[in-house]
Amino acid sequence: MSNSMLITVIVIAAVVVVALCVGLWMMSRRRRLQKRFGPEYERTVDAAGGRMAAERELRDREARHAAFELRELPTERRHEYAERWSSVQERFVDRPEGSVGEADELITQLMRERGYPTEGFSRQVRDLSVEHGRTLDHYRAAHDVKVRSGSGGTTTEELRGAMVHYRALFDELLDDQRSR
Repeated sequence: MSNSMLITVIVIAAVVVVALCVGLWMMSRRRRLQKRFGPEYERTVDAAGGRMAAERELRDREARHAAFELRELPTERRHEYAERWSSVQERFVDRPEGSVGEADELITQLMRERGYPTEGFSRQVRDLSVEHGRTLDHYRAAHDVKVRSGSGGTTTEELRGAMVHYRALFDELLDDQRSR
C-alpha cells in the first residue's frame, strides 16, 4: 500500500470517528434535554417546528433559568402558604370561580417569592419548564379554565379540576428543595 493510500484511509477513518463522536455527543445532549424537560420537550419540538430549533429554545431556557436566584422557603413561610391554600380551597364551595382566580394568584406569589420572574403566563411556563416540566400540563389546564371562567364559560366540575391542577404545581413549588 502506498503512502498516499495509507494517508487517505487514515483521514477517512478519522472523519468517521469524529462524525461518530459528534453524533453521540448530540444524542446525549438530546437525551439530557428530554429527561430534564419531560413532556415539555416534545411540546417544544412541535411548537418550534423541529428538534434543532426546539433544543436551542430549551437551552436558552436553561441559560435564563441559571441566572435566577431561586431560593428555598423557610419552614414558616411554607406553612403560611399551605394555610393560605387551605383557605382558598375552603372558599371554593361558595365561590368556585373566585377561588380558581385566587389559586392562580397564590401560585404567582409563590413563584415570585421563590425567585421566579412573574411577567406573564407564557413566560412563567417557559421559566418553570426547566425544573417543573412534568407539572406544566397541570398549570396550562388550570390556567385555561381560569381564563374561560372569566366569561362564565366553565362548569363547576371544570373549576374543581382546575383547583386539582393548580394544587399539583403549588405542592411542587412549595416543597421544592434547592439541593440539586
